[in-house]
Amino acid sequence: MDYGIETEPSGQMQTLDNSQLQSTTANEILPQLFLMINSLETGGSERQFAALTRSLDASLFVQHLGCIMEKGAFLDGLGPFSSFSLGGSLYGAKSFRNRIRLARQLRKNNIAVAHAFDFYTNLFLIPVARLAGVPVVLGSQRQIGDLLTSGQSRAQAMAFRLCDRVICNSQAAADHLLKQGIRRGKLVVIRNGLPPSAFADATPALAAIPGLLRVGMIARMNLRAKNHLALLKAAARVVSKFPGVEFVLVGDGPLRSELEQEARSLGLGNHVRFLGDRRDVRAVLASLDLTVLPSSSESLSNSIIESMAAGVPVVANRVGGNAELVDDGRGVLVTEGDESELATAIESLLRDEGLRKKLGQDAKAYAEANLTIEQMCRSHEELYTALLERKGWRAKAHR
Repeated sequence: MDYGIETEPSGQMQTLDNSQLQSTTANEILPQLFLMINSLETGGSERQFAALTRSLDASLFVQHLGCIMEKGAFLDGLGPFSSFSLGGSLYGAKSFRNRIRLARQLRKNNIAVAHAFDFYTNLFLIPVARLAGVPVVLGSQRQIGDLLTSGQSRAQAMAFRLCDRVICNSQAAADHLLKQGIRRGKLVVIRNGLPPSAFADATPALAAIPGLLRVGMIARMNLRAKNHLALLKAAARVVSKFPGVEFVLVGDGPLRSELEQEARSLGLGNHVRFLGDRRDVRAVLASLDLTVLPSSSESLSNSIIESMAAGVPVVANRVGGNAELVDDGRGVLVTEGDESELATAIESLLRDEGLRKKLGQDAKAYAEANLTIEQMCRSHEELYTALLERKGWRAKAHR
Protein backbone atom coordinates (compact mmCIF):
# COMPACT_ATOMS: atom_id res chain seq x y z
CA MET A 1 0.00 0.00 0.00
CA ASP A 2 1.33 3.45 -0.92
CA TYR A 3 1.13 5.85 2.02
CA GLY A 4 2.65 8.81 0.18
CA ILE A 5 5.71 8.72 2.46
CA GLU A 6 9.16 9.39 1.10
CA THR A 7 11.89 7.05 2.29
CA GLU A 8 14.41 8.69 4.59
CA PRO A 9 18.11 8.51 3.65
CA SER A 10 19.88 5.33 4.74
CA GLY A 11 21.17 5.40 8.28
CA GLN A 12 18.32 7.55 9.56
CA MET A 13 16.59 4.71 11.41
CA GLN A 14 18.01 2.01 13.61
CA THR A 15 17.67 -1.49 12.12
CA LEU A 16 17.89 -4.72 14.09
CA ASP A 17 18.21 -8.30 12.88
CA ASN A 18 16.42 -11.22 14.54
CA SER A 19 19.30 -12.11 16.82
CA GLN A 20 19.43 -8.56 18.13
CA LEU A 21 15.66 -8.56 18.65
CA GLN A 22 15.87 -11.71 20.72
CA SER A 23 18.74 -10.43 22.86
CA THR A 24 17.13 -7.10 23.74
CA THR A 25 13.94 -6.60 25.73
CA ALA A 26 10.80 -5.40 23.96
CA ASN A 27 10.59 -2.26 26.04
CA GLU A 28 14.07 -1.24 24.90
CA ILE A 29 13.68 -1.70 21.15
CA LEU A 30 10.01 -1.68 20.20
CA PRO A 31 7.96 1.46 19.58
CA GLN A 32 5.25 2.05 22.17
CA LEU A 33 1.80 2.29 20.56
CA PHE A 34 -1.16 4.01 22.25
CA LEU A 35 -4.62 3.23 20.83
CA MET A 36 -7.67 5.07 22.16
CA ILE A 37 -11.42 4.73 21.61
CA ASN A 38 -14.50 6.30 23.19
CA SER A 39 -15.90 3.05 24.64
CA LEU A 40 -16.11 -0.68 23.90
CA GLU A 41 -19.88 -0.92 23.54
CA THR A 42 -21.42 -3.06 20.80
CA GLY A 43 -20.81 -1.28 17.50
CA GLY A 44 -18.84 -1.42 14.27
CA SER A 45 -15.96 0.86 15.29
CA GLU A 46 -15.66 -0.86 18.66
CA ARG A 47 -15.58 -4.28 17.03
CA GLN A 48 -12.84 -3.17 14.63
CA PHE A 49 -10.82 -1.62 17.49
CA ALA A 50 -10.97 -4.88 19.43
CA ALA A 51 -10.01 -6.92 16.37
CA LEU A 52 -7.07 -4.64 15.58
CA THR A 53 -5.65 -4.64 19.10
CA ARG A 54 -5.90 -8.43 19.30
CA SER A 55 -4.24 -8.99 15.94
CA LEU A 56 -1.36 -6.48 15.75
CA ASP A 57 2.04 -8.16 15.71
CA ALA A 58 3.44 -8.09 19.25
CA SER A 59 6.95 -8.35 17.85
CA LEU A 60 6.56 -4.94 16.20
CA PHE A 61 4.87 -2.76 18.85
CA VAL A 62 4.15 -2.63 22.58
CA GLN A 63 0.48 -1.77 22.96
CA HIS A 64 -1.12 0.60 25.47
CA LEU A 65 -4.91 0.95 25.37
CA GLY A 66 -7.05 3.89 26.44
CA CYS A 67 -10.69 4.90 26.40
CA ILE A 68 -12.99 7.69 27.53
CA MET A 69 -15.65 5.41 29.02
CA GLU A 70 -14.45 2.05 30.31
CA LYS A 71 -17.53 0.02 29.48
CA GLY A 72 -18.86 -2.35 26.87
CA ALA A 73 -18.82 -6.00 25.89
CA PHE A 74 -15.66 -5.70 23.81
CA LEU A 75 -13.56 -4.92 26.89
CA ASP A 76 -13.40 -8.65 27.61
CA GLY A 77 -10.01 -10.13 26.89
CA LEU A 78 -8.30 -6.93 25.74
CA GLY A 79 -6.18 -6.43 28.85
CA PRO A 80 -5.76 -3.27 30.96
CA PHE A 81 -7.18 0.06 29.82
CA SER A 82 -6.39 3.58 30.96
CA SER A 83 -9.63 5.55 31.29
CA PHE A 84 -9.84 9.33 30.75
CA SER A 85 -13.38 10.53 31.45
CA LEU A 86 -14.62 13.77 29.93
CA GLY A 87 -16.89 14.41 32.89
CA GLY A 88 -19.78 15.20 30.55
CA SER A 89 -17.99 17.83 28.48
CA LEU A 90 -14.90 18.09 26.30
CA TYR A 91 -14.29 21.52 27.79
CA GLY A 92 -15.03 20.96 31.47
CA ALA A 93 -12.58 20.93 34.37
CA LYS A 94 -12.46 17.13 34.58
CA SER A 95 -11.70 16.87 30.89
CA PHE A 96 -8.76 19.28 31.20
CA ARG A 97 -7.40 17.45 34.25
CA ASN A 98 -7.52 14.21 32.32
CA ARG A 99 -5.79 15.83 29.36
CA ILE A 100 -2.90 16.67 31.68
CA ARG A 101 -2.91 13.12 33.05
CA LEU A 102 -2.93 11.69 29.54
CA ALA A 103 -0.01 13.91 28.45
CA ARG A 104 2.02 12.73 31.44
CA GLN A 105 1.24 9.10 30.69
CA LEU A 106 2.22 9.47 27.02
CA ARG A 107 5.58 10.96 28.06
CA LYS A 108 6.17 8.44 30.85
CA ASN A 109 5.60 5.50 28.50
CA ASN A 110 7.70 7.02 25.69
CA ILE A 111 4.74 6.63 23.32
CA ALA A 112 5.98 6.70 19.73
CA VAL A 113 2.61 6.31 17.96
CA ALA A 114 -0.73 7.66 19.23
CA HIS A 115 -3.81 6.61 17.27
CA ALA A 116 -7.28 8.04 17.98
CA PHE A 117 -9.99 5.69 16.73
CA ASP A 118 -13.21 7.73 16.64
CA PHE A 119 -14.75 11.20 16.86
CA TYR A 120 -14.38 11.97 20.57
CA THR A 121 -10.88 10.53 20.80
CA ASN A 122 -9.91 12.54 17.72
CA LEU A 123 -10.79 15.69 19.66
CA PHE A 124 -9.30 14.47 22.95
CA LEU A 125 -6.14 12.54 22.08
CA ILE A 126 -4.76 14.26 18.98
CA PRO A 127 -3.99 17.72 20.47
CA VAL A 128 -2.68 16.18 23.71
CA ALA A 129 -0.40 13.76 21.88
CA ARG A 130 0.97 16.54 19.69
CA LEU A 131 1.66 18.77 22.69
CA ALA A 132 3.21 15.83 24.57
CA GLY A 133 5.73 15.40 21.78
CA VAL A 134 4.54 12.03 20.47
CA PRO A 135 6.42 11.51 17.18
CA VAL A 136 3.54 10.00 15.17
CA VAL A 137 -0.08 11.04 15.73
CA LEU A 138 -3.00 9.58 13.78
CA GLY A 139 -6.74 10.22 13.67
CA SER A 140 -9.59 8.15 12.26
CA GLN A 141 -12.60 8.85 10.09
CA ARG A 142 -14.91 5.86 10.46
CA GLN A 143 -18.12 7.58 9.39
CA ILE A 144 -18.92 9.73 6.41
CA GLY A 145 -19.22 12.80 8.61
CA ASP A 146 -22.60 13.99 7.35
CA LEU A 147 -24.23 13.22 10.71
CA LEU A 148 -21.98 15.65 12.60
CA THR A 149 -23.06 19.22 13.31
CA SER A 150 -21.19 22.00 11.54
CA GLY A 151 -19.44 22.81 14.83
CA GLN A 152 -18.39 19.19 15.33
CA SER A 153 -17.10 18.98 11.76
CA ARG A 154 -15.01 22.14 12.18
CA ALA A 155 -13.58 20.96 15.50
CA GLN A 156 -12.63 17.58 14.07
CA ALA A 157 -11.08 19.16 10.96
CA MET A 158 -8.91 21.32 13.23
CA ALA A 159 -7.75 18.20 15.09
CA PHE A 160 -7.03 16.39 11.83
CA ARG A 161 -4.74 19.19 10.71
CA LEU A 162 -2.51 18.32 13.68
CA CYS A 163 -2.22 14.67 12.55
CA ASP A 164 0.48 12.98 10.54
CA ARG A 165 -2.23 10.91 8.86
CA VAL A 166 -5.97 10.31 9.09
CA ILE A 167 -7.04 6.70 8.55
CA CYS A 168 -10.37 6.44 6.71
CA ASN A 169 -12.17 3.11 6.39
CA SER A 170 -13.67 3.96 2.99
CA GLN A 171 -12.87 6.14 0.01
CA ALA A 172 -16.21 7.87 0.54
CA ALA A 173 -15.07 8.99 4.02
CA ALA A 174 -11.77 10.25 2.60
CA ASP A 175 -13.59 12.17 -0.15
CA HIS A 176 -15.74 13.90 2.47
CA LEU A 177 -12.63 15.11 4.31
CA LEU A 178 -11.13 16.34 1.04
CA LYS A 179 -14.18 18.56 0.62
CA GLN A 180 -13.51 19.93 4.11
CA GLY A 181 -10.03 20.99 3.05
CA ILE A 182 -7.96 18.17 4.54
CA ARG A 183 -4.89 17.54 2.39
CA ARG A 184 -5.07 14.47 0.14
CA GLY A 185 -1.58 13.39 1.20
CA LYS A 186 -2.73 13.27 4.82
CA LEU A 187 -5.49 10.71 4.09
CA VAL A 188 -5.00 6.93 4.02
CA VAL A 189 -7.78 4.44 3.27
CA ILE A 190 -7.61 1.17 5.25
CA ARG A 191 -10.79 -0.86 5.05
CA ASN A 192 -12.30 -2.83 7.88
CA GLY A 193 -11.29 -6.46 8.21
CA LEU A 194 -12.77 -9.69 9.53
CA PRO A 195 -11.11 -12.64 11.30
CA PRO A 196 -10.99 -16.10 9.66
CA SER A 197 -13.89 -17.23 11.86
CA ALA A 198 -16.21 -14.80 10.04
CA PHE A 199 -15.76 -16.80 6.84
CA ALA A 200 -16.31 -20.21 8.42
CA ASP A 201 -19.59 -22.13 8.30
CA ALA A 202 -21.77 -21.77 11.39
CA THR A 203 -24.70 -23.67 12.86
CA PRO A 204 -27.85 -21.56 12.31
CA ALA A 205 -29.16 -19.82 15.40
CA LEU A 206 -32.74 -20.12 14.14
CA ALA A 207 -34.21 -23.43 13.10
CA ALA A 208 -35.11 -23.75 9.43
CA ILE A 209 -38.82 -23.93 8.66
CA PRO A 210 -39.93 -25.42 5.32
CA GLY A 211 -41.30 -22.73 3.03
CA LEU A 212 -40.05 -19.85 5.23
CA LEU A 213 -37.51 -17.30 3.98
CA ARG A 214 -35.81 -14.90 6.38
CA VAL A 215 -34.72 -11.32 5.74
CA GLY A 216 -32.42 -9.77 8.35
CA MET A 217 -31.18 -6.37 9.43
CA ILE A 218 -28.21 -6.14 11.81
CA ALA A 219 -27.79 -2.69 13.34
CA ARG A 220 -27.88 -0.96 16.71
CA MET A 221 -31.19 0.73 17.48
CA ASN A 222 -29.71 4.00 18.69
CA LEU A 223 -29.58 6.09 15.48
CA ARG A 224 -32.49 7.03 13.25
CA ALA A 225 -30.02 7.18 10.37
CA LYS A 226 -29.93 3.37 10.45
CA ASN A 227 -33.51 3.63 9.16
CA HIS A 228 -35.12 0.57 10.71
CA LEU A 229 -38.49 2.20 10.01
CA ALA A 230 -37.81 2.04 6.27
CA LEU A 231 -37.26 -1.70 6.51
CA LEU A 232 -40.47 -2.21 8.49
CA LYS A 233 -42.47 -0.22 5.95
CA ALA A 234 -40.92 -2.17 3.09
CA ALA A 235 -41.64 -5.38 5.02
CA ALA A 236 -45.33 -4.49 5.17
CA ARG A 237 -45.34 -4.31 1.36
CA VAL A 238 -43.42 -7.56 0.97
CA VAL A 239 -45.51 -9.75 3.30
CA SER A 240 -48.65 -8.88 1.36
CA LYS A 241 -47.11 -10.77 -1.59
CA PHE A 242 -44.90 -13.26 0.28
CA PRO A 243 -46.73 -14.66 3.30
CA GLY A 244 -43.87 -17.11 3.85
CA VAL A 245 -41.29 -14.50 4.88
CA GLU A 246 -39.99 -13.45 8.28
CA PHE A 247 -38.05 -10.27 9.01
CA VAL A 248 -35.37 -10.63 11.69
CA LEU A 249 -34.00 -7.51 13.42
CA VAL A 250 -30.73 -7.94 15.33
CA GLY A 251 -29.61 -5.18 17.69
CA ASP A 252 -30.82 -3.18 20.64
CA GLY A 253 -31.00 0.39 21.84
CA PRO A 254 -33.32 3.19 22.92
CA LEU A 255 -35.37 3.04 19.69
CA ARG A 256 -36.34 -0.60 20.08
CA SER A 257 -39.71 -0.08 21.83
CA GLU A 258 -40.71 2.47 19.17
CA LEU A 259 -39.78 0.03 16.41
CA GLU A 260 -41.71 -2.81 18.04
CA GLN A 261 -44.76 -0.54 18.26
CA GLU A 262 -44.37 0.41 14.57
CA ALA A 263 -44.19 -3.27 13.60
CA ARG A 264 -47.48 -3.87 15.43
CA SER A 265 -49.05 -0.82 13.79
CA LEU A 266 -48.06 -2.11 10.35
CA GLY A 267 -49.73 -5.44 11.11
CA LEU A 268 -46.51 -7.42 10.73
CA GLY A 269 -47.41 -9.72 13.63
CA ASN A 270 -45.62 -13.06 13.26
CA HIS A 271 -43.71 -11.78 10.23
CA VAL A 272 -41.14 -9.88 12.32
CA ARG A 273 -38.84 -11.00 15.11
CA PHE A 274 -36.66 -8.80 17.36
CA LEU A 275 -33.63 -10.75 18.59
CA GLY A 276 -31.96 -7.99 20.58
CA ASP A 277 -28.19 -7.65 20.94
CA ARG A 278 -26.40 -10.83 19.86
CA ARG A 279 -22.80 -11.99 20.08
CA ASP A 280 -23.44 -14.96 17.74
CA VAL A 281 -23.87 -12.89 14.57
CA ARG A 282 -22.35 -15.61 12.37
CA ALA A 283 -24.96 -18.08 13.61
CA VAL A 284 -27.74 -15.57 12.99
CA LEU A 285 -26.44 -14.88 9.46
CA ALA A 286 -26.44 -18.63 8.81
CA SER A 287 -30.20 -18.49 9.47
CA LEU A 288 -30.90 -15.74 6.92
CA ASP A 289 -31.57 -15.76 3.18
CA LEU A 290 -30.65 -12.11 2.69
CA THR A 291 -29.86 -9.00 4.73
CA VAL A 292 -30.94 -5.39 4.28
CA LEU A 293 -29.24 -2.16 5.34
CA PRO A 294 -31.42 0.89 4.57
CA SER A 295 -29.16 3.42 6.38
CA SER A 296 -29.06 7.01 5.17
CA SER A 297 -25.35 7.27 6.06
CA GLU A 298 -22.59 4.63 6.08
CA SER A 299 -18.84 4.69 5.65
CA LEU A 300 -17.88 1.00 5.55
CA SER A 301 -20.63 -1.05 7.14
CA ASN A 302 -19.57 -3.97 9.33
CA SER A 303 -23.06 -5.36 8.89
CA ILE A 304 -22.52 -5.55 5.15
CA ILE A 305 -19.03 -7.05 5.27
CA GLU A 306 -20.14 -9.66 7.83
CA SER A 307 -23.03 -10.64 5.54
CA MET A 308 -20.63 -10.84 2.59
CA ALA A 309 -18.22 -13.05 4.56
CA ALA A 310 -21.12 -15.38 5.40
CA GLY A 311 -22.20 -15.55 1.76
CA VAL A 312 -25.53 -13.83 2.46
CA PRO A 313 -26.70 -11.44 -0.30
CA VAL A 314 -27.23 -7.79 0.69
CA VAL A 315 -29.69 -5.08 -0.30
CA ALA A 316 -28.41 -1.64 0.74
CA ASN A 317 -28.94 2.03 0.05
CA ARG A 318 -26.65 3.70 -2.45
CA VAL A 319 -24.97 5.94 0.14
CA GLY A 320 -21.43 6.48 1.42
CA GLY A 321 -19.13 3.50 1.06
CA ASN A 322 -21.89 0.96 0.36
CA ALA A 323 -21.17 1.04 -3.37
CA GLU A 324 -17.51 0.17 -2.67
CA LEU A 325 -18.74 -3.11 -1.19
CA VAL A 326 -22.01 -4.06 -2.86
CA ASP A 327 -21.47 -2.83 -6.43
CA ASP A 328 -20.36 -4.96 -9.41
CA GLY A 329 -22.76 -7.83 -8.89
CA ARG A 330 -22.04 -8.44 -5.22
CA GLY A 331 -25.45 -7.29 -4.01
CA VAL A 332 -28.27 -4.88 -4.80
CA LEU A 333 -28.16 -1.10 -4.30
CA VAL A 334 -31.34 0.99 -4.07
CA THR A 335 -32.15 4.68 -3.83
CA GLU A 336 -32.07 6.05 -0.29
CA GLY A 337 -35.55 6.98 0.93
CA ASP A 338 -37.43 4.97 -1.72
CA GLU A 339 -39.32 2.32 0.25
CA SER A 340 -41.05 1.01 -2.88
CA GLU A 341 -37.70 0.34 -4.59
CA LEU A 342 -36.41 -1.28 -1.40
CA ALA A 343 -39.44 -3.59 -1.23
CA THR A 344 -39.09 -4.48 -4.93
CA ALA A 345 -35.41 -5.38 -4.49
CA ILE A 346 -36.24 -7.65 -1.53
CA GLU A 347 -39.04 -9.30 -3.49
CA SER A 348 -36.81 -9.95 -6.51
CA LEU A 349 -34.28 -11.80 -4.33
CA LEU A 350 -36.97 -13.75 -2.49
CA ARG A 351 -38.28 -14.97 -5.86
CA ASP A 352 -34.89 -16.01 -7.27
CA GLU A 353 -32.90 -18.55 -5.26
CA GLY A 354 -30.28 -18.80 -8.01
CA LEU A 355 -29.63 -15.06 -7.91
CA ARG A 356 -29.38 -15.11 -4.11
CA LYS A 357 -26.80 -17.88 -4.32
CA LYS A 358 -24.70 -16.15 -7.00
CA LEU A 359 -24.68 -12.78 -5.23
CA GLY A 360 -23.75 -14.46 -1.96
CA GLN A 361 -20.91 -16.46 -3.51
CA ASP A 362 -19.46 -13.44 -5.35
CA ALA A 363 -19.71 -11.31 -2.22
CA LYS A 364 -17.93 -13.92 -0.11
CA ALA A 365 -15.13 -14.30 -2.66
CA TYR A 366 -14.61 -10.53 -2.68
CA ALA A 367 -14.57 -10.34 1.13
CA GLU A 368 -12.06 -13.20 1.39
CA ALA A 369 -9.76 -11.39 -1.05
CA ASN A 370 -10.11 -7.85 0.28
CA LEU A 371 -11.64 -7.63 3.76
CA THR A 372 -9.58 -9.73 6.17
CA ILE A 373 -8.21 -8.76 9.57
CA GLU A 374 -4.77 -9.82 8.34
CA GLN A 375 -4.88 -7.21 5.58
CA MET A 376 -6.20 -4.53 7.91
CA CYS A 377 -3.52 -5.19 10.54
CA ARG A 378 -0.71 -5.36 8.02
CA SER A 379 -1.77 -2.01 6.54
CA HIS A 380 -1.79 -0.39 10.00
CA GLU A 381 1.58 -1.89 10.89
CA GLU A 382 3.14 -0.73 7.62
CA LEU A 383 1.75 2.77 8.07
CA TYR A 384 2.95 3.08 11.68
CA THR A 385 6.41 1.82 10.70
CA ALA A 386 6.71 4.05 7.62
CA LEU A 387 5.78 7.16 9.59
CA LEU A 388 8.23 6.32 12.38
CA GLU A 389 10.97 5.86 9.82
CA ARG A 390 10.09 9.17 8.21
CA LYS A 391 10.38 10.86 11.60
CA GLY A 392 13.76 9.22 12.23
CA TRP A 393 12.45 7.51 15.36
CA ARG A 394 14.90 5.52 17.46
CA ALA A 395 14.11 3.22 20.34
CA LYS A 396 14.52 4.54 23.88
CA ALA A 397 15.10 2.31 26.87
CA HIS A 398 12.33 2.68 29.44
CA ARG A 399 13.34 3.82 32.90
